[in-house]
Amino acid sequence: MSFRDFIDHLRASDRLVEITDPVSKVFEAPRLAKKSNGPILFHDIDGQKAIMNLLGSRDELADMFGVPKDGIIRRLSEVRPDGDVKIVDSSPTQEVITEDVDLSKLPLMTHFEKDGGPYITAGIVVSEYDGMMNASIHRLMIVGKDKLAARLVPPRHSFVLHKKASENNEPLPVAIVLGADPVITFASTTRVPAGKEFEYASALRGAPVELFECENGIKVPHAEIILEGYIDPVERVDEGPFVDITGTYDLVRKEPVIRITKVMHRRDPIYHGILPAGPEHLLMMGVPYEPKIYNAVSEVTTVKNVVLTEGGCCYLHAVVQIEKQTEGDAKNAIMAAFAAHTSLKHVVIVDEDIDIFDMQDVEFAIATRVKGDSDMMIIPNVRGSSLDPRGAPDGTTTKVGIDATKVLAEKENFERAKMPE
Repeated sequence: MSFRDFIDHLRASDRLVEITDPVSKVFEAPRLAKKSNGPILFHDIDGQKAIMNLLGSRDELADMFGVPKDGIIRRLSEVRPDGDVKIVDSSPTQEVITEDVDLSKLPLMTHFEKDGGPYITAGIVVSEYDGMMNASIHRLMIVGKDKLAARLVPPRHSFVLHKKASENNEPLPVAIVLGADPVITFASTTRVPAGKEFEYASALRGAPVELFECENGIKVPHAEIILEGYIDPVERVDEGPFVDITGTYDLVRKEPVIRITKVMHRRDPIYHGILPAGPEHLLMMGVPYEPKIYNAVSEVTTVKNVVLTEGGCCYLHAVVQIEKQTEGDAKNAIMAAFAAHTSLKHVVIVDEDIDIFDMQDVEFAIATRVKGDSDMMIIPNVRGSSLDPRGAPDGTTTKVGIDATKVLAEKENFERAKMPE
């Protein structure tokens, strides 16, 4: 399903909000997207189209994968990054090509009052060096007519490739993909073996991803917009402030500069923007970790489901549902979850009768099945998330695991009362 096909599908299922009145890309469009939560298509941002909240809920994710909402985790945990990709000679992305680059002509948004500038938030940065390829989303701040500041997080693959190129004083060729098939965009956020993002997307979609080659040698999928260029080996500028998933401002850092040399796009392109700390941002950050936790916990007990909760920014809090076999299973599950997702801060383990998508149900389990002195694991001075505002300057934090499962020997004491039929 292409980017436009998915938008048409949302429209046909009455899940797409469409704004035809002129809207400013400075604060106004992001503000409307925040109020909407669901997919919202702007028809006139400085005369151009843009969509936000494209994958703003698990309903859209489930629809994209063709599974029920509670089947997402199983789908993601079963698929391996071994699909086929197909190299093609041309693309509808090449309908318009210009080397007179002016990024201000795109509907790149300024989202919050203290932002360092307009940001590209849904750009898949595809890079390649010394035979190694990577495709991943990075936030990109506009710092000039043809320049972007790229937040490259160590030690992720884009950072490593740029570091290797810089050590040889060579620019790193890149292409920034905007408005690809949503499955491809999702796959670029996942933790798969290096260079396997497009193969993973092919496996998820059940059909080969088609790639075409840019002038700088980078192979990219069909999309609405492609920005072609190079990451400078030396130049760095201030990047930020930027509102990250916790809804708080991240630090300002010196980051590498991307120089854009060419812009390709479809006629009447639809720009894709992700609202910082919005529902799409949270899901795209968090959901890819759920199968990692699911698979890790399955090594120590019978796991049923996993969710990274919205209240925990889809990153710092997890609820894991298990079919408890023996006492100690829940604590093993806690340790496995922390090992699988090192940024996780708090995890709650629950039984099969608890709906992990209903926080009232999870709270019920904590209220009726937890004894603080025996059912809580407190782990101080461990690596946490750089996005946690409460984390220590050296990156450490205290993690808490809660065993909210029934005591097997006293199971009847924890059974919920049922009304007779």
